[in-house]
Amino acid sequence: MPENEKFLTTYLREIGVQTPVSLFASGPAISAPEVAVEEKTALPATEVHAPAVDSSVIEISSVEVSTSGGLSSLEAKAATCRLCSLAETRTQVVFGTGNPSADIVFIGEAPGRDEDLKGEPFVGRAGQLLDRMLSAIGMDRNQVYIMNTIKCRPPNNRDPKIDEVQACNLWFEQQLALLQPKVICLLGRVAAQTVLETDAPLGSLRGHWHNYQGMPVWVTYHPAYLLRSPTQKQKSWQDLQQLVSRYREIKG
Repeated sequence: MPENEKFLTTYLREIGVQTPVSLFASGPAISAPEVAVEEKTALPATEVHAPAVDSSVIEISSVEVSTSGGLSSLEAKAATCRLCSLAETRTQVVFGTGNPSADIVFIGEAPGRDEDLKGEPFVGRAGQLLDRMLSAIGMDRNQVYIMNTIKCRPPNNRDPKIDEVQACNLWFEQQLALLQPKVICLLGRVAAQTVLETDAPLGSLRGHWHNYQGMPVWVTYHPAYLLRSPTQKQKSWQDLQQLVSRYREIKG
């Protein structure tokens, strides 16, 4: 079995999906008609049953996933994920934290050492700075939701690899589908390039609005970068002001 097919089979088994579908644009696409033909060929016509339609199902990346269990159920499933090699080195899955009904979601790139140990995103020095940034715009962790593009810490805090991002994509998209924020704020280059699927530098991504599945997206510096480059904090403050201004417009 080819490596990408083996990964897909494992991926679907982990999430309880039996139908062979294509998850990512980079993989071999299987259209719905082709799947239907294969199923009819494999089974006699009398044994083919149409699946029941569940109104709580959302189609994401060609995979139907149930949202009836909510974030807590999704977190429990993600906690046992072994879809990529990061499962071998992590201490625990770092899912997300904050208000599940929040209008604003902040997204970083990946958990660090402190986050891996505690199981909560942004709890180290960068997290403390993020708390102060939130306080500066009149918010705290109980009013927003904080997460990362991937749920497990890469060794030595390196950038996530493409296959790791792909492996975590299902959890990421389901999480956002359940949260349905009014505004998304991407923290840092890696998060911005990953979510927006671009290799553009952070400087060109800041300063104007983007779109992710119909949700407005704003890009600013990662708090860890601001710790290393404190002279950029003024620009970060301007970014946050723009974020709040747009949020207020949307909120009405």
